[in-house]
This record gives sequence, structure tokens and C-alpha cells, in this order.
Amino acid sequence: MGIQEVGVPGRTGGTAEGRGHPASPVTRLALFDLDDTLTDLSGAFSRWAAEFAVRYRLPDDAAAWLIAARRGGPMAGFFAKVRQKFDLAEPAEQLWASYRARIPQLVRLYPNALEDLGILRTTGWRIGIVTNGMQDNQLAKLRRTGLDKAVDGYCISAAVGLRKPDPRIFRLAAQNCGTTLSPDDWVIGDSPDLDIAGGHNAGLRTLWISHHRAWPQGQPPHRVATDLREAVQILSEEPAPRATAIRPPRPVSEPSRTD
Repeated sequence: MGIQEVGVPGRTGGTAEGRGHPASPVTRLALFDLDDTLTDLSGAFSRWAAEFAVRYRLPDDAAAWLIAARRGGPMAGFFAKVRQKFDLAEPAEQLWASYRARIPQLVRLYPNALEDLGILRTTGWRIGIVTNGMQDNQLAKLRRTGLDKAVDGYCISAAVGLRKPDPRIFRLAAQNCGTTLSPDDWVIGDSPDLDIAGGHNAGLRTLWISHHRAWPQGQPPHRVATDLREAVQILSEEPAPRATAIRPPRPVSEPSRTD
């Protein structure tokens, strides 16, 4: 599948200027994680777990078990464990497909997420999303929440065959946003292992959304925010990088004295 298909379908421009926002002398790129950064996936998962337990008439503690068993990794293995734990007849692949169809209907943006992204856009930032997951699931979340129209581009891991923290997925995301990565660009996310480590791998600045957690271990982020609102505030106060001065060429009529 071509890279353009996982960017912003149907949009020929990817810059803030093309969206009617003021241009900045040096445009910076902010690459956001999706789940539990822009959207409250944990809350949606809790609602899904309660529904799932009722649908399959599971024990009273089943929803709590489902929530505890979710570790944030690929979900195919999770549903194999669920099927075995509760002796379900449906194949794990079918359970997983049903989950991917339902969870976008349950997911919600964090409060004022679209407005916060708009604040960054008005100060000249390009906005992108880099997310691990299946294309049907993640794309449905983007479209239902309106994020697909609020950003310059996005990159979904299953569509490109790369997963965070591989630095190449951030380069593809920048390409989908109509730009290339620079050391002044940022990765913002809630996962130390995927977002922050991935940002470091790509040579970018990193901003960890802690959700009141303590930093675990490994190379720390450049900045820490409790939630999305604070993260946007930090970025909006970042000084713009200085443009590199380019020496004009010598006039043709005045050859170099060193020649």
C-alpha cells in the first residue's frame, strides 16, 4: 500500500498555510501518539470490557481481569488468552475483529483535544499522528473523532509494516505531513517504550504525557506533561528555532579571488 494512502486521503496539501492558518518562518512538526494521548483508550477499553463480560455471561470479576490483562501490546495475543481463560467458542481472530469494530465507537477524545491542536496550528506547527495498530481500527478512531481532519497527516503501523519505536515510522509520518524530520521536531506520547524511545531513536525531542505516573527507566524525555492540555501549553511556549542563514551567491561579474 502506498504511503500516500496512510497520510491524509483526498487532501493534496499538507501544510498549515493550505488550511488557512498563519505561516511561521520556521515550521515545526509535532508528532502525537493516538491512544491514551489524544484519545482516552483506557476509558473506552473499560467500557468495552463491561460490555464483553455481559455479552458472554462471564463471571463478575471478568471485566476487571480483562482490564488487568491488557498490557498495551499487540492485541492478537490478548484475545488468544481471553478465549482460553473463559473457554469461548469463537476463534481469537473473530473476537479481535469484533473488538476492532466496536472500540472506535466507544473511544472519546480527551477534553478540548481538537481545540488544543488548533492552538498549535495557529502558532505555525504542523501536526501529525503516529500510531501502532491495525488500519481498520485506528483509521475508524481518527475519522469518528474528527482527528483525520484536524492534522496534516498520520501514519498507522499496520499500513506501513513498521511499529514504534522504529525511527522509520516517524520519518514516514513526517512525509505524510508534507515535510521532513528535523532535530527541532517533537514526539508526544504516553508510552516510554514506544513514543519516547522512538522519538530518541529518530533524533527528535520528546514530551512524555505521564497521566500522573513516575518515569520508569531508560533515557528520560526532554519534557514531561501530566496531560494533553499541559503538553500543548509546553509546545506553544517553545521558542521557534532560528532559520539557517544562507550566503547569497557571488555575482557572475565578480569572480572569486581565490580562483
